Amino acid sequence: MTQPPKHHLAQLNVARAQDDLDSPRLADFMAALDRVNALAERSPGFVWHLQDPVGNATGIRASDDARFIVNMSVWESPAHLEQFVWTTIHKRVYDKKSKWFEAMQTPHLVMWWVPAGHHPSVDEAMDRLAHLTANGDSDLAFGWSHLPNVKLWMSKRCA
Repeated sequence: MTQPPKHHLAQLNVARAQDDLDSPRLADFMAALDRVNALAERSPGFVWHLQDPVGNATGIRASDDARFIVNMSVWESPAHLEQFVWTTIHKRVYDKKSKWFEAMQTPHLVMWWVPAGHHPSVDEAMDRLAHLTANGDSDLAFGWSHLPNVKLWMSKRCA
């Protein structure tokens, strides 16, 4: 899939915590959020990320379940997102996700193109995730495998 002109890449990932976000079990994850988000903001190609008043998105609800959290960002290109996700401290945090989050039986990541300058809403993003879950990869909602010019995910992703 080719990036449309004057468009950026939006991504949403979701997770359900194994415990309350303020529990000792999630302390390491919560402590890493500020550092990971600050690195994202300084990374080449970063455009925007969803955040609540404390600077991350853990206070933003996409469901009635307080343990269900979302993370959403916009990047200039898939290559920029790929570099951030798989070659920075983000990868080390991602590698520990099974310590903090339940394994999901449906997709937890969705990407889609947005016009440059557009910041997607949580509802828009959740609709894209639902579309991916129901229909698989398409031009409306897709995962890493739908992007032919990014390959790090194949060797670096968690099992």
